[in-house]
Amino acid sequence: MQKLAGGNRKEYLAGGLMVVTGLGAMARGMSYNVGTLTAMGPGFFPVALGVLMAVIGAAIVVVTRLSTPREKEARLPPEWKAWACILAGIAAFVVVGKYGGLVPATLAVVFISAMGDRGNTWKSALTLAVSMTVLAVVVFWWALQLQFPLFSWG
Repeated sequence: MQKLAGGNRKEYLAGGLMVVTGLGAMARGMSYNVGTLTAMGPGFFPVALGVLMAVIGAAIVVVTRLSTPREKEARLPPEWKAWACILAGIAAFVVVGKYGGLVPATLAVVFISAMGDRGNTWKSALTLAVSMTVLAVVVFWWALQLQFPLFSWG
């Protein structure tokens, strides 16, 4: 077997993971009543979705196998700043969400996580955070009426 380049290996793993996940969904869905197209049972959707995922995963593997070999990609060092910012953003969402509410929690998670990108400035991160906060309020608080207060103090 030929040695795989980094990009090809990732595509094989992604396709394989989709196949395994699809097969798992099919197996679990078959434990319920599947039904027919006219009278769908509770297992119909998981089985159908599992079949679709397995077929797409297999297609990814086949297309990767048939594609022309790529040149070896340069391996980049780990993005430690990005990892730290994303983890800190999640922790901030938990803490600020509990004591501050949806608006400050969303601002915190998006701003802190966006600062992990080398290309972002604090102004672009703040713009992204404000726009995502507005979107979160509209979707989660107004449209879905999620029971998460916009602001809370303590």
